[in-house]
Amino acid sequence: MVSMKDSNIIDITKVVSLKNKPASSVASDRVNTGIPGFDDILNGGIPRGSTVLIAGTAGTGKTILSSQFLYTGVVKYKEPGVYLSLEESPESIKKNNLKFGMDMGHLESTGQFSFVKYDPYHVDDLATHLEGKIREMKAKRVVIDSISALKFYLREETNYRRMMFNIMNTLKRLGCTSFIISEIPVGSTGLSREGMAEFISDAAVVLYYSRVDSSFTRAVQVWKMRGSGHSESLHPYKITKTGVVVYPKEEAFIDVKH
Repeated sequence: MVSMKDSNIIDITKVVSLKNKPASSVASDRVNTGIPGFDDILNGGIPRGSTVLIAGTAGTGKTILSSQFLYTGVVKYKEPGVYLSLEESPESIKKNNLKFGMDMGHLESTGQFSFVKYDPYHVDDLATHLEGKIREMKAKRVVIDSISALKFYLREETNYRRMMFNIMNTLKRLGCTSFIISEIPVGSTGLSREGMAEFISDAAVVLYYSRVDSSFTRAVQVWKMRGSGHSESLHPYKITKTGVVVYPKEEAFIDVKH
């Protein structure tokens, strides 16, 4: 994992054109994220029904990326979504997303989208509650923000693992395509605090925000995608006024320690 002060960075600002671009054909069993450039490095989208770990340190845009996945799902692909927050309030997320042109409050009023704020101090029935909301909404896309908060409140390892398996099984059983957000501690070599989520998820995407000289640069990498090809390169991305934009035809270089 590259910390914000890592001295072994190999000039992430050097960008080159890729000779072998990721395939852009989209099969019928894949879900388009709708995030500019992202589907290209995912070989055309996410296999339907997959759980995708979205990992990164603070400031990498995990919440923005995940919100785009849900927002575009409703607006462009008519797929209802559920956003389960274990940390930030729905009001705060809605306010921040408005800056990127995503009116989540309006989507809620249409009945195609729902925010669920869940108290992590009372997580015993979390999977059951989540299943009820997914069934109520007939949701196809789900975001859980974040499993790092879940780990903080479920300190007993056995309880945490049981809860993680229950959540993953619920999402898979209901056929949801899901983003599971994980906060990576600066300096960590894993993709999650407990080192388990990256192995039980179907796919993992890592967002990097690294310092090069006097500025910070962003890069994204598809760490794994079960049963599917994907780009194995690091690609630059930006957080623009409309959200995250990935540049699939360009490659960024960084010293990755995963």
